[in-house]
Amino acid sequence: MTDTTLMIMAIVVALAVIALVWMYMERRREERLRGRFGPEYERTIDAVGTPARAATVLADREKRVAAYHIRRLNKEERTRFSDAWRGVQAKFVDDPAGAVTEADQLVTEVMTTRGYPMSDFDRRAEDLSVDHGPVVNHYRAARDIAARHAGHTATTEDLRQALVHYRALFADLLEEQPHDAVRRSA
Repeated sequence: MTDTTLMIMAIVVALAVIALVWMYMERRREERLRGRFGPEYERTIDAVGTPARAATVLADREKRVAAYHIRRLNKEERTRFSDAWRGVQAKFVDDPAGAVTEADQLVTEVMTTRGYPMSDFDRRAEDLSVDHGPVVNHYRAARDIAARHAGHTATTEDLRQALVHYRALFADLLEEQPHDAVRRSA
C-alpha cells in the first residue's frame, strides 16, 4: 500500500471513530434530557421541531431556573401545606369547582414558597419542567380543565381529574414519597 492509501484509510477510520463518539454523546444527552424532563422532552421536540433544538431550549430553561433561589420546604411548611391539601380534598364533595380553584391556588402558593417566580402560566410550566418534568404535564392538564370549567364546559368528573392532576404536582413539589401521598389521600 502506498502512503497516500494509508493516510486516506487513517482519515476514514478517524472520521468513523469521531462519528461514533458523537452519536454516543448525542444518545447520552438525549437519555439525560428524557430522564430529567420526562414527557416534557417530547413535547418540546414537537414544539420546536428537532431534538437538537429541543436540547437547546431545555438547556436555556435549566440555566434560567439555576439562577432562581429554589429551596426545599421545611417540615412545618410541608405539614401546613399537607393539611391545606386535605381541606381541599374534603371540600371537593360539596364544591368540586371551589376545590379545584383552591387546589390551583395552593399549588401556586407552594411554588411561590419554594422560590419559583410567578409569571405567566407557560413560563411557570417551563420552569417547573426543569425539576419536576415527569409531573408538569399534570399541571398543564389541570389548568386545561380549569379553563374549560371557566367556560362552563367541564363536568364533575373532569374536575375530579383536575384535582388528581394537581395532587400529582403537589406531591412532587412537597417532595413526598409515593407511600406518603397515598396515606395522606386516604
